[in-house]
Amino acid sequence: MAEQLTEEQQAEANSEWVRIQFQKANQYLAEKGILPDNVAVSESRYLTPLMAVWKITAQDRKQYWVISGDLPTDHMPLSAAQDAREAVRAFSLSWQLKAEQVMNSGSIDKTKADFANLLVHRAHGLYDLFNKEELWAKQS
Repeated sequence: MAEQLTEEQQAEANSEWVRIQFQKANQYLAEKGILPDNVAVSESRYLTPLMAVWKITAQDRKQYWVISGDLPTDHMPLSAAQDAREAVRAFSLSWQLKAEQVMNSGSIDKTKADFANLLVHRAHGLYDLFNKEELWAKQS
């Protein structure tokens, strides 16, 4: 039987998760050749332990939405969404399109099919989160 965490332990665990996701987002951008400079914490959102959406400014002053968590890490230009909630919807739609492209790309091996299915599954999950009004009530 798992021990219940105290509020303080839970807060610590959440903070650690957020820190790890932020590092993951920065590392992902760096691998894409984008050098992160700073994050707009007040406009970023996270739902521990599912997903984090970061508004990140790169050293070249370009801005991006980056998503990380229990899903594929991905990014898009800031212009694709006006806020973190809209970014979640945009990632959801983008992943559905990517999955469709993979499935329609001709020869598909198990790895590609599994990835397409993961994208579709996560896209539906993201859209459900986008639709949950109570998650975004504090944002506006």
